[in-house]
Amino acid sequence: MWKRLSMLWLLVKGYARRLWFALRHPQAPGWLKAGSVLLLLYLLSPIDIVPDWIPLLGVVDDLVVISFVVRWMLQRLPAQVRADVDQRMARP
Repeated sequence: MWKRLSMLWLLVKGYARRLWFALRHPQAPGWLKAGSVLLLLYLLSPIDIVPDWIPLLGVVDDLVVISFVVRWMLQRLPAQVRADVDQRMARP
């Protein structure tokens, strides 16, 4: 169970870093910025799919929803922005 959670955390962390680079790109679309704000509001909102007071499940559902939405937004980036982000991610 812990191994799965750590793998999920690494996935979310990688997506968050990729999203950060995409947001800082000069050609980043406006919908990406608006979607990121809405995602942040969801993360801070007290309304959840599974309440946070349920041990472990309350946090895991947030990680799953956030990773799914960030991945979905990153897949819809323009080709040039996606290529630049991939190139930036390849640097150490």
